[in-house]
This record gives sequence, C-alpha cells and structure tokens, in this order.
Amino acid sequence: MITVLVLYYSEGGATEALAQEVALGVESVSGVEARLRTVPAIRAARQDDPDQVPDSGALYVTPEDIQQCDGLALGSPIHFGQMASPLQHFFEENIGLWLSGALMNKPAAVFASGGSMHGGQESMLLGMMVPLLHHGALICGIPYSEAALNTTEGGGSPYGASRVGMSNDVLQVERDLARAQGARVARWALQRPKL
Repeated sequence: MITVLVLYYSEGGATEALAQEVALGVESVSGVEARLRTVPAIRAARQDDPDQVPDSGALYVTPEDIQQCDGLALGSPIHFGQMASPLQHFFEENIGLWLSGALMNKPAAVFASGGSMHGGQESMLLGMMVPLLHHGALICGIPYSEAALNTTEGGGSPYGASRVGMSNDVLQVERDLARAQGARVARWALQRPKL
C-alpha cells in the first residue's frame, strides 16, 4: 500500500480539520492510504513529556514515519507568516532524515490555517517549502485547473490549501482545495519510481 503522511501541528483545531480534509483527498485515490501524525508542543522544561500525549487524535510522528512514507503533506497554523515552532523543531532535531535522503524524490505539499486574510498565509506556505526542497522533495501545489482556486473568497492558493478565519469551521471551498491537494500528492506518490 502506498502511504501519504499528513503531518501537522494544530493549536485550536483548524489545522487539524484541514489535515483531515487533505487525508480524505489522499484516500480518494485508489491504492493510497493517509497516515495522520502530529508533533508535540514545545515546552520550556521538557520536549516529550509523556503526560502531555493527547488521549485522542493523531499519534506523534517518528522519523520512521518520514522514512516509510511515499508522500508528505505538511500543515501548520500561521505564526506571524511562519511555520509553528514544533514542526520546525521536528525537522531541526531529525537532521538524520536529511542525511539519509528520507524525502528525496517524494511528492510533498504544504497547507496552513490562519485567523485573518493577509495574515501571512502565502509567505508561510512558501517558507514551509524550503525545508522540503532541502530534503529533495517534489513540491505539489494546487493548479488553476481546480475550479475552486478561481472562486475562493477564503483560503487556498497555488502554493497550498489553507483555512482563513477565527473559527475551526472549514469553508466548503477550503475543503475542496485541501482534498484536491491531497489527491494530487497521492497520484504523484503512486507514480513515483522507487529509487
């Protein structure tokens, strides 16, 4: 089975809701499964306190999840136009993934959620691509052939799916774009030659 890892960090639930839509898009492609994973919050005293593991929701990602996936969708809330620190921390602490080429030639996409229009969605999506490019991943955006990209008055851009607004309610157009992006990564993961 081909697996696309949907790795995200969520604080209020909006990024998690978008991740679930991306996963639905991944699983709309026959022969591909989505694996939802998250990262722990960064704490001043300790990084991975077992008492902080959530009772429900996605499991914490491991380096093996990255090595074993056939594609990756990476999502974050927008923090002043940048990726959330817990996701950045995961990549910084796992330099061995880069050294081993764990994401080399794997399709990857980025998605985000933010509280307001012009809150840094596009700059953050572009910024999230940088570590993926350093890892040798192949970036999958959203082409304008997706009708929702031409009509959205909320989130979504050629750089990736996004949620815009203070609530966790993902608009239908944002759902459509997240699912389209997930399906695109899944289709590329199916076609990727094993090196």
